[in-house]
Amino acid sequence: MTDQTKKEQQITARSKAVTIYCDGSSLGNGQASSRAAAVALLGYQGIWRSVGCYLGNATNQQAEIAAAAVGLEALRQPCRVRLFTDSRYVVETMSGRFRRKTNHEWWERLDKAASRHKISWEWTAGHAGHVIQEAVDRAARKIAALGIVDEEVLRAAEDQVGTVDPAL
Repeated sequence: MTDQTKKEQQITARSKAVTIYCDGSSLGNGQASSRAAAVALLGYQGIWRSVGCYLGNATNQQAEIAAAAVGLEALRQPCRVRLFTDSRYVVETMSGRFRRKTNHEWWERLDKAASRHKISWEWTAGHAGHVIQEAVDRAARKIAALGIVDEEVLRAAEDQVGTVDPAL
């Protein structure tokens, strides 16, 4: 029996079904003075919770990887997760279609965060008017600009999505 099969057996149909929307932002991407942040909104039974972190000097790709990790790290037990990101880089890499050529320590963090869960990696268009994706994008940009995680910014993201159905 493979490790993946064991994991899937442990995460049963009774496990919580959680939806995560995440986004990373790097202001000054690729420059020595970049300021990056990662934010995720977790939805469960119509309730949304936000988490985020300020990353400091990181690229946009690194911030996107970190955003997925931050969302998954916030889960307290193994779950069935639909994770939405506007990063094809994250979706394609975690689905095994892209090779990992760089950012190895960032991928290790995401692998560790993902290891307890059964995850469906889903791409969503960024800047396309999707309420939840726009909320995480806005929050990530604000936290990157501020240079700290501001709880008011995270609460504003939750307020923006209100009672939007997590299955959307």
